[in-house]
Amino acid sequence: MSSQERSAPRRRNPRGQGQVLKAQLVDAAAKLLSTLDQPETLTLRQVAREVGVAPASIYSHFPDLGALIQHVLRLRYEELARLMDQAAQSAPDPLVDLVARCAAYVRWGVGQPGHYRTLFGGRMPDDLVPGSAHGAGAELLEAVVTSLAAAAEGERRQPSAEQQWQAGLMLWTALHGLVSLYNDHGNIPWPPLDDLIADLLSLHTARPAAEISALLPQCGDDPGWPRTPSDS
Repeated sequence: MSSQERSAPRRRNPRGQGQVLKAQLVDAAAKLLSTLDQPETLTLRQVAREVGVAPASIYSHFPDLGALIQHVLRLRYEELARLMDQAAQSAPDPLVDLVARCAAYVRWGVGQPGHYRTLFGGRMPDDLVPGSAHGAGAELLEAVVTSLAAAAEGERRQPSAEQQWQAGLMLWTALHGLVSLYNDHGNIPWPPLDDLIADLLSLHTARPAAEISALLPQCGDDPGWPRTPSDS
């Protein structure tokens, strides 16, 4: 349903079920942020219309639009962090940990392009969503930096902490570029996504792509992950 379409009148929640409305507001805001052509133009009135309540009803749960958006961001970051941690929880060594985390990141970004754009699209004005609202994103980056540094241990020349940070930052830049371009330019005859992940990690770990490919977690049972851009 577009933001221009009116939602059906909403039934009033029974007394004591205010948390139901809060969850509905969060879901509506997340949906609109992920589907609007210009998510930075989101208003409380649009969220209220999506749920079918008066705009004033929102203020009992969120003081303003910025607070609602920041709540959505926190939930999405938590979702992505949880998936990355779960993917790596049984990793027997640092390289497997790194591959699992990066694969989870890319697959989530491709499977949830709208939510990925909400987190990393960078289109929200600072006065509405300050940089501090993306603190959880910095934690994701730290996990990648730590994992990459651990996978590089044993090399003859150990990088400094600054070099480790830069290496992790460049890896995240590459992962973000892959997800963004894959999502935005589906008309390109892309190779299989797993091949792209393996080649990218091969460049950043100096390990053969075939070795990386063999470590990629299986995802054939994940219906939410499209294997080609046309599926997304």
